[in-house]
Amino acid sequence: MASSTSFPAPGSRSKKPLGKMADWLRQALSKKPKEKPISQESTPSDAPQPSSREVHSPPSLSSATSAVSPAPSHEGTTSNNSSGRWSRDYDVCVCHSEEDLAAAQELVAYLEGSSASLRCFLQLRDAAPGGAIVSELCRALDSSHCRVLLITPGFLSDPWCRYQMLQALSQAPGAEGRTIPLLSGLARAAYPAELRFMYFVDGRGPDHGFRQVKEAVLRYLQTLG
Repeated sequence: MASSTSFPAPGSRSKKPLGKMADWLRQALSKKPKEKPISQESTPSDAPQPSSREVHSPPSLSSATSAVSPAPSHEGTTSNNSSGRWSRDYDVCVCHSEEDLAAAQELVAYLEGSSASLRCFLQLRDAAPGGAIVSELCRALDSSHCRVLLITPGFLSDPWCRYQMLQALSQAPGAEGRTIPLLSGLARAAYPAELRFMYFVDGRGPDHGFRQVKEAVLRYLQTLG
């Protein structure tokens, strides 16, 4: 005999799971998608842009080069000490006999004490002790721009003075103003024949011709630049 208990129709159970799935899909679609995190490598278009004052353009190539360029080299420039007056140790070499030492010292004091402060070589004062006389005389001539020949009777009788005179003439035979004869205590007729093509300074004046000697030396030094 058939039971009175009723059973659901076939396929009725499958409706409930399908309904739940539809509700889940509906809820899933209705939710807003989560915002994608902003990458550090990309800048959003709505992000605030820096002001014009904050924008720093990279330095140009020329400015960067000038910032690191080395200081200009001074090689090849001519030093003032390598030419002109300062290329030699002395301005004047005073050539005199041993008996005229006092007159030579007076001349040197005048030249060194002038406003030009001329640098003088005086053999007794500036020659190297122990040096050979010939070597010291030649060194004095080579190290001086001008040579003052203090021509006196003692000068003409001193072989070393005549040697200096001839050496000075051989080194600079055509240098006008470089060799300056100062005639003192001698008549014009006693003027050495080797110097006949040169004007001499007459030492018979009140200043013994010292001023003329100084002016002659200064004129020559001006030609050096």
